[in-house]
Amino acid sequence: MSTLVNQLINLCAAVLLLLSFALLAQRRVLSLIHLFTLQGATLVLSTAAMAHFTEQPHLYWSAGLTLLLKVLLMPWLLHRMTERLNVRWDVEPLINIPTTMLLGIVLVIFAFNLAAPISSLSTSIARGALGIALACLLLSFLMMITRTKAIAQVIGFLAMENALFFAATSATYGMPMVVELGIALDVLVGMVVLGVFMFQIREQFDSLDIRQLERLKEE
Repeated sequence: MSTLVNQLINLCAAVLLLLSFALLAQRRVLSLIHLFTLQGATLVLSTAAMAHFTEQPHLYWSAGLTLLLKVLLMPWLLHRMTERLNVRWDVEPLINIPTTMLLGIVLVIFAFNLAAPISSLSTSIARGALGIALACLLLSFLMMITRTKAIAQVIGFLAMENALFFAATSATYGMPMVVELGIALDVLVGMVVLGVFMFQIREQFDSLDIRQLERLKEE
């Protein structure tokens, strides 16, 4: 049974890594939202599998909270933002896609080498997935710094939180429920604040391109 659960969690880790690369390569904003939703669904599956193996009830609550926030609520909020802001494409990354993908591969190699000694100290059944979680974190950060549209950077920020959550569940069987609820609330409030911020950018500059903020320096 443990082997089956381990294989399922490793499969989820591989899917998360592929989705992180897909987010990195995608230009269409609506597709970014769909990929983020798939990431959330994958987290729900991996957390539920870990809960079944460890028989820790709080992990079931974590899976349910992830389903509610990252598969249902946040994608819905992001869809509403794109409709109200009339955003469909993110066509101007700071670095072209092939170069970005090469940088992503370098970051994955770095993440696996960095996580190897840490993984050897973990007693979790999914300790091998820690390297993938760190790679997903770095890929999401790369996405944030190479996109010019604010909404794409918000999705990158949320994907970073997904990677941190997966690292917590795979390496240490999750965090205390109070901590998870606090983080979930912080992320939700952060999304609302970023949404207001994006509407303000759009109102002032008629664009969500963050390079427009450079005008403030000139003034």
